[in-house]
Amino acid sequence: MTAALQRLRKRSEFLAVAATNRRSTTPGLVLQIRRRADGEALSGQDPALRVGFTATKKIGNAVHRNRARRRLRAAVHEVLGNAGATNADIVVVARQGTLQRGFTELKADLETALRRL
Repeated sequence: MTAALQRLRKRSEFLAVAATNRRSTTPGLVLQIRRRADGEALSGQDPALRVGFTATKKIGNAVHRNRARRRLRAAVHEVLGNAGATNADIVVVARQGTLQRGFTELKADLETALRRL
């Protein structure tokens, strides 16, 4: 990850993003987004784009879930690596298609989902 992207790590952060009901579904992934208020700084740090990754047991065993998360992290790094967007939390959820789709298709899915939101 670049310095501009930070990770969501706490369950409460993932739940806050899911509660906004702003999501876009593509064959390779589900993208959820939450805009943070200006006063909602990251404990003294500059506001930045924060990204979290999720893969449920529907994807398969631990090997498949970890592979799906790695593919999503790589796609996000390439698509959003130099993103100027700030004050937003994004959760990328793996789907069955995450493992079957080619990497360029996965990046296209991410770009499509971002445009929709």
